[in-house]
Amino acid sequence: MIKNDLFLRALKGETVERPPVWMMRQAGRYLPEFQEIKKKYDFFTRCQTPELASEITVQPIRRYGMDAAILFSDILVIPQAMNIDVEMKPNFGPYLPNPVRTQKDVDNVIVPDVNVALDYVYQAIKATKEKLNDEIPLIGFAGSPWTILCYCVQGQGSKNFDKAKEFCFTNPIAAHQLLQKITDTTIAYLKAKVAAGVNAVQVFDSWGGMLSPVDYQEFSWQYIQQIIDALKEHAPVIAFGKGCWFALDTMAKSGAAALGVDWTCSARNARYLTGGNITLQGNFDPTRLFSPPAEIKKMVTKMINEFGKDKYIVNLGHGILPNIGLDNAKAFIDAVKEYKAPS
Repeated sequence: MIKNDLFLRALKGETVERPPVWMMRQAGRYLPEFQEIKKKYDFFTRCQTPELASEITVQPIRRYGMDAAILFSDILVIPQAMNIDVEMKPNFGPYLPNPVRTQKDVDNVIVPDVNVALDYVYQAIKATKEKLNDEIPLIGFAGSPWTILCYCVQGQGSKNFDKAKEFCFTNPIAAHQLLQKITDTTIAYLKAKVAAGVNAVQVFDSWGGMLSPVDYQEFSWQYIQQIIDALKEHAPVIAFGKGCWFALDTMAKSGAAALGVDWTCSARNARYLTGGNITLQGNFDPTRLFSPPAEIKKMVTKMINEFGKDKYIVNLGHGILPNIGLDNAKAFIDAVKEYKAPS
């Protein structure tokens, strides 16, 4: 049994004394202990070495005592397993030297045996579970099929993913074939993560907000729905679409245990759009962590009061930035731990 099960109870919608807290990208660049490991090993070596990935996962827990850990990994391990070259260039980000642009390219993409191709991830989960010693739950994650397609077609990060959208709109048959291959791989991958020991999974649709509401349903949401349908009997699923407030009503009916909300959608609107019955997660603006610690604490308390302490998981509206001060991150976590509901 997990000793601190606040996070899992919030996912079930149970009444809690305070909401749980964790931060997207909490295992990472803002921590000096992470930077020490980064100096010695390149990015994918860190992802692919279970001892390193598990150590990085527990670093923020040791320092701050969040209510959940999230496995250190990357959404782009999926295309790597699917026969697509992915590099992580320093000071540049993801780079795919041979982007998928034609039907022939799509035909060359494989649906791998995830148990072989991504075994290092499951080994990292087992190593992490040992380190966590049932103190708190562990979250596994994957990118949404649309978000993965964005990188596969664009070949790198982008402000608008114009090449990815052009591919979908000019060659929809090939685009849907690619999306389905990514979906099938992701479902198998997340099921194997649950089997290895993660307690919940999150699907990150980082670039869903690039699409219009109509295109979102066609090229993103229907594939996320397949993932939720396949996983929800195995583990709670959190769906997070950045910039996708327009789809919150659809998401709320999906069978997901919780929905992530970014900072452009207020607590009141998020509760209204989702019907008020589903657990919500978010939505502190990551750049607001540059505010003085005392101000961060006030803002976090206000945020919890607006969402309500139940059916709520405190988090950022996207990943923590690399240049956030340690005391500022601590203020965010501490504010939640010290929270007392207004009487």
